[in-house]
Amino acid sequence: MTDTQLTEIKSLDEPGLKSGYQTFTNMGEGGITNQSYVANNGSMQELSGKDTVPGEQTNGTSFDLEQIHLQTADKQHKNGGRKGRNTTSDEVEQYEESSDDDDEYHSKVAGCLVSARSAIGDSYSEHKTGIWRVIWLILASLYLAYFSYAMAEHFDKDDEGCIRLLWCTCLAFTFIIGSMMCNCCLGDKTIGSMFDSSESPSRQKIKTYVHWILILGTTVFIIAFLVIDVALEKPRQLISGLGMIVFIFLFFIFSKHPTKVEFRPVFWGLALQFYFALLILRTEPGFKAFEWLGDRIREFMAYTDTGSMFVFGADYEKHMFAFKVLTVIVFFSSSISVLYYLGVMQFVICYIARFLAWCLGTSPTESLNAAANIFVGQSESPLLIRPFIKDMTKSELHAVSTGGFATIAGSVLAAYIAMDVPANHLLSASVMSAPAALAMSKLFWPETKKSKARAEEVYDMPKGSETNVIEAASNGASVAISLIANIAVNLIAFLSFIKFFDSTLIWFGERAGLKEGDQLSFTFLCSYIFYPVSWLLGTPPEDVRKVAGLIGTKTFLNEFVAYADLSVYINNTNFYNNYMLNKTGINNGSTWEGDDLIINYYGETLKGGIMTDRGIVIATYALCGFSNVGSMGIMLGALGAMAPTRKKDITKVLLRALIAGNVACFMTACIAGLLYQENP
Repeated sequence: MTDTQLTEIKSLDEPGLKSGYQTFTNMGEGGITNQSYVANNGSMQELSGKDTVPGEQTNGTSFDLEQIHLQTADKQHKNGGRKGRNTTSDEVEQYEESSDDDDEYHSKVAGCLVSARSAIGDSYSEHKTGIWRVIWLILASLYLAYFSYAMAEHFDKDDEGCIRLLWCTCLAFTFIIGSMMCNCCLGDKTIGSMFDSSESPSRQKIKTYVHWILILGTTVFIIAFLVIDVALEKPRQLISGLGMIVFIFLFFIFSKHPTKVEFRPVFWGLALQFYFALLILRTEPGFKAFEWLGDRIREFMAYTDTGSMFVFGADYEKHMFAFKVLTVIVFFSSSISVLYYLGVMQFVICYIARFLAWCLGTSPTESLNAAANIFVGQSESPLLIRPFIKDMTKSELHAVSTGGFATIAGSVLAAYIAMDVPANHLLSASVMSAPAALAMSKLFWPETKKSKARAEEVYDMPKGSETNVIEAASNGASVAISLIANIAVNLIAFLSFIKFFDSTLIWFGERAGLKEGDQLSFTFLCSYIFYPVSWLLGTPPEDVRKVAGLIGTKTFLNEFVAYADLSVYINNTNFYNNYMLNKTGINNGSTWEGDDLIINYYGETLKGGIMTDRGIVIATYALCGFSNVGSMGIMLGALGAMAPTRKKDITKVLLRALIAGNVACFMTACIAGLLYQENP
């Protein structure tokens, strides 16, 4: 570089730049500078070309300060250090050379690392399937080694843990082997395609014949069973069967389109209920299986106590409902969220939905919603079919709403189990209500149009969007906050309202001379309003008014309050039964005082009295649903937000859906009353 190209430092004091700043420009040949570096007290600030002084002409492009130092050092080196060479410039030169060497070294190392990582990533992508097969094979081999050792050395048929390990392992490997065989046999087809309807005329004809054979066989079997096992052995239980006939007849008479009713979903919805109840209530393996499943859920939920104790202290059970019952919802909601993230819930829901659609002939959207309602709540399950709601028929909207009213969420079910409601019957009621909801919905509001939804689009459910399991668990716990708060504040409001309403009725009754024991109350009124419904369910005579009162509480308030009242009856009954099992109870007995039962030996009063086991079971099934007046607002808000253009249609179907949801629960209770026996 020549002397004429040396950098010149010009002091500027013109508009646009503060006084005292300096700009460094190269005075070579050329036009206006594109970029200048401005220094102030030794610090550097970069200015764009528009920040240079207007009209200022320069003869070159700008250099940064480092280039200026290097050029100056090079000049001094050539001149032998005669001009301006000093210790500082030597240090700068050494520093810059060292820095360049380090940068080059680090760049080479970084390049090698990037190349290696890229090569490993490409290799993994190419052999991903094989790598994971090897990993799963190794894990399966290790588990089989552990399982074989556990079964060979420590198996005990009386140990529930050993039996659990054996059954779970057998089921898991059966499922894996079955899936592999299906994949080999079906090729590109999925297992779910087995449930999809075929358009082939010959296959449709065969399916029609098979369908009618199954209908006739099922009808003959149900009639024969009811005659031989129920009518001859326990004729009074046929009242439950009468209740089913009455509900179906009334729904047909008041149907939106009686002439358009398709009886396939009605028949098979009720038939599935019957078969399921028969499996649970009348076969020992089925009863034991659901009893075992209920015990395992209780065991799983008991782990909530660890977190509750840590947060609320060792005396947390003194606030039983707030710190023990409601906290279960947090743990269960978090668990469900994790299962959604892993894709387990989508898998289960999808195949239940396919089975319901194949069996009942319902559309994919309403079938998927009904299957989801077994596990999640009325406002969460429609999220799975959100893109299709805007194009749904009114009958489909009615079915979606009915499914939400006829079932309960899994997280709330956990809270009911914590309240000592029978877990096995709650679980079976949740499953049985899904086909019942579709059956009663299609009877009360038949389909008159063709669904626009395609099965392959509806059943394509993605996994959770969370980053990992930790985020999924955290999101599930966070979702439970609003649910718990909603339950808590509603209970405070409703129970306060009931107390006020009862006090008002009692006051009016006292003015008319009604004494204690005959006083008016909310429960008293409901016990007479819903008396016919309770009787048609097959409730024992001594429990009819109590179950009727619970149904009224559930319908006008919510099922949580009703189950809380039922839990009082359950605890009273358990206490009384234990009392009467020993000589103290036999010798001292008990005394009724109105609806209350006094334990003579202890002098303790069981408020509201007790219920029979049959009455408790029927009430458990009848209350298992969100079908209350308040839920109409929740359903309207949820569906209306997902499909604003259909809000008017949603409003039209809600009242009918609420009635259908209640009757679906009653149908489940009728079947339970028809088949229940004390000692299966």
